Amino acid sequence: MSRLVDRGAITAAYVGIGMAVTIVVSFLLVIPIEWVIWMLALPSGLLIGYYANQRSNRRAGPWGRILVNGLFAGIVTGLTAAALILLIKGLFFYADNGYRDPGLGGPIACQAGADCVYQRYLQAGRGPDFVTAGVTDAASFTGFYWSEQFSSAGTVLVLTALGGLGGAGLYGVFRPKPEVVADAGSAA
Repeated sequence: MSRLVDRGAITAAYVGIGMAVTIVVSFLLVIPIEWVIWMLALPSGLLIGYYANQRSNRRAGPWGRILVNGLFAGIVTGLTAAALILLIKGLFFYADNGYRDPGLGGPIACQAGADCVYQRYLQAGRGPDFVTAGVTDAASFTGFYWSEQFSSAGTVLVLTALGGLGGAGLYGVFRPKPEVVADAGSAA
């Protein structure tokens, strides 16, 4: 019985994990520009899907295997990115204690966690948007917030997986041709 994916695709999935960690940590913790993560989801999937087959040296073979290799590496990369997004968002959501620089008005009067995050958004002028969405207190805000975060993480996962499939397709079209082995009997 053969494997579902090639060994090279498994190695590529590990590379994808590292790529996802680098992207998410860079653009959620170091330089908090979250939309860059969304913009990099599809290209990173394309890259990892192509790499999965290049690493597997898929010069010949069925298209199905090529597509599965790319999809596998894309899904692993996307799941890693989505899990990290949710983990980091959870850390900041539940650990928020209302601290704010004195130059920005000092600490926010709130209960640690959801209430502090909710108060931050209200002070940033998002109150009317929340009322329109049916958010009126910290409890309803928690449900709304996590619904948005899971939706965002799901979008990153889907884009990365589709990119992995697309990268595999590109590899299948442009892959190197099989090496021709000279017959030992013809060399006389």
